[in-house]
Amino acid sequence: MADLDHSSDGSSLDSREGSSQDSKLEFSEDEETLITRMFNLVGERWSLIAGRIPGRTAEEIEKYWTSRYSSSE
Repeated sequence: MADLDHSSDGSSLDSREGSSQDSKLEFSEDEETLITRMFNLVGERWSLIAGRIPGRTAEEIEKYWTSRYSSSE
């Protein structure tokens, strides 16, 4: 049973490595255009926008938008 504890520790390390990769998101020109158009229509409803772009999460869309178009009001 001790072996099961060790295997769960390894999976948590893998998830941390994956999260560091999404800091450098790359979007195609089509995706950028769609995000901009959708944002103008629905605002900050990231899950709705992400639903229109296969393979993208709401978190990815929001990170992209804030890094690209963050306002300093």
